Amino acid sequence: MSKLIKIDNDYAGWIKDLSQRFRQSQIKAAVKVNSEMLRFYFSLGADIVTKQAESKWGDGFFRNLSMDLQDALPGVKGFSIQSLYYAKKFYLLYTQPHTNFPQLGGKLQGKDLSTKLPQAGAEISKFPQLGGKIENRTQDVDDLGYLFQIPWGHHKLIIDKCDNNIQKALFFVKHSAENNWSRAVLLNFLDTDLYERQGKAVTNFKATLPDVQGDLAQQLLKDPYCFDFVQLTERYNEKELKDALVHNVEKFLLEMGNGFAYMGREYRIEVGDSELFADMLFYNTHLHCYVVVEVKTEKFDNAFLGQLSGYVSCANHVLRREGDSPTVGLLICKSKNDVMAQYALEGYAQPLGISEYELSKLYPADFKSTLPSIEDIERELSDSNS
Repeated sequence: MSKLIKIDNDYAGWIKDLSQRFRQSQIKAAVKVNSEMLRFYFSLGADIVTKQAESKWGDGFFRNLSMDLQDALPGVKGFSIQSLYYAKKFYLLYTQPHTNFPQLGGKLQGKDLSTKLPQAGAEISKFPQLGGKIENRTQDVDDLGYLFQIPWGHHKLIIDKCDNNIQKALFFVKHSAENNWSRAVLLNFLDTDLYERQGKAVTNFKATLPDVQGDLAQQLLKDPYCFDFVQLTERYNEKELKDALVHNVEKFLLEMGNGFAYMGREYRIEVGDSELFADMLFYNTHLHCYVVVEVKTEKFDNAFLGQLSGYVSCANHVLRREGDSPTVGLLICKSKNDVMAQYALEGYAQPLGISEYELSKLYPADFKSTLPSIEDIERELSDSNS
């Protein structure tokens, strides 16, 4: 470090500004490089498929292609046999006929995606499903815009886990890009059936919220919620479950989804000379509203909604500020009858949702007593060293 940076504030500030600008340039360059590499892999996959390369050049094609590309581009990584297979799958996943493809709008820009594929060597920007002008766009078509925004390693996980389901693949592509998921977080959600659970809660949002906010709120809620990260005995009670959720609040927030900020447990809401205690209170930065969560270890009962509705009303009067949207209530219970839950919701003017939770593992009631104590472990170590 020079003497000048220590004594001249103007110079030191300039150095700091240059450093920040350089870091920003590095990030932009990395994103650009990633996007271009993904476009290359996509075009490589297109060549393999449209040239019918495996049939044309016979057995061992991928091995030969891998060796020849590495010879032609010495020192360049990314041409392993496995990567070449993934390039082909990458192209096929988003362009080949799928039984669930009509959800993407059928014909795009006059092209029937069920019968026509982009030709090898064509500009990817011209592909209607990958950046061209699209008529009659649906949400899934819009999501294709995220295709080149996430790392190749993320795409390989999605290809492996989505089993040629383009809607499911696009769901994880979009959420990875929007939420900046790491590969570990993406893998966690792929393994917990997030796609199948997202937006499946029983709610009255269509009747109680404006269309846009209601759709967003619906998509933020899951059914069931996966509480695999908690460790409970077979005869756990409600307090133990809530304690476990709070103890693992970071994992609980991850399961709740992006945009949820934890405000507290047994959150005190003072109403006149009375006070209420909501199980858990969150604030969602996407909905710009408070979310009151009640957790019940029993089967759904209509009475639970009455309690939750009261908390939601009080939160609207006491906590809600200018710019906040109406408070949302979420009841998470052990099980429910969906029809009964939907009927029960019709009697409430507040936006409420009902979901279940799942626990993958429960321990015997005497589990802790079977574990050695710290003293037992220390004694065993001492005996083994003597």
